[in-house]
Amino acid sequence: MWYAVTSRWPFGRNVYESDWDLLVILDACRVDTLREVDDEYDFIENADSVWSVGSQSAEWMVNTLTDSHRGKIEGTMYISGNGFSGGILKRGGRPPANNTIPLDISSWSTVNEDALHSQIEVWETNHDETYGSVLSGPMTDYTIEEGRNGDANRIITHYTQPHLPYIGAAYREGRGATGLKNPGYELLEEGRGSRDEVYEAYKETLRWVLDDVEELRENIDAEKVVITSDHGEPFGEWKAYGHPEGFRHPEVRKVPWVEASAKDEHTREPDIEIESSVKTDVEEHLRDLGYR
Repeated sequence: MWYAVTSRWPFGRNVYESDWDLLVILDACRVDTLREVDDEYDFIENADSVWSVGSQSAEWMVNTLTDSHRGKIEGTMYISGNGFSGGILKRGGRPPANNTIPLDISSWSTVNEDALHSQIEVWETNHDETYGSVLSGPMTDYTIEEGRNGDANRIITHYTQPHLPYIGAAYREGRGATGLKNPGYELLEEGRGSRDEVYEAYKETLRWVLDDVEELRENIDAEKVVITSDHGEPFGEWKAYGHPEGFRHPEVRKVPWVEASAKDEHTREPDIEIESSVKTDVEEHLRDLGYR
């Protein structure tokens, strides 16, 4: 029923209402957590917050890529580590069927799949089976490559982190993501985990992806950079966990908004495979992210 409302009268700020050359999406990033680590990164100043147009990635996508912003969308390259992007436009701008009620009376105004300047589904060829996610490195490399050699007017790069699984510390230490890193907040919901421990794993994953964002800023030219999120993540506030669609919880719908700039100092050369014969199944990818 919520989709019937939000598809007609979306709530929140569409990113296309602002001017930017590079939009960095940190999936499931909380406002307060970003502010807790902002003094560790020179490029984060005056971290503001805005209301998102979605409380879940697919909902954010359909409420962002709307016909009312077609002119700007047509000049946008979308680089995605989130598997929902692969099907949204192909389904005629609808969220996945199992995220809606059986009788779908929604009315979306999402553009068709040809509206974007171009799209790179990084999750298809770079879903890491060890960590159950698309690592931040390939996302950064693809964005650098497109920034240097592409001809789009603007770029959206949609990192998977700090979304589940919380792999930041595990990756740095060269080990698999075990224990609380995989179920994360689900342990809290079941009463089997410590909030401090789970939240610290989440925060370390945010630091890990921000390190890559910092490196991205040194290897791409963009006068106006915005760092934000599609939605946040509750860890028990008001007894809420996770981020289902149509959820008005402030820890989910309020997202960071950081404005910066970037200059290519050529400190990193992208290491990417443009073509790969191995494609990740979208259901497997989304299951690893906790969506199935």
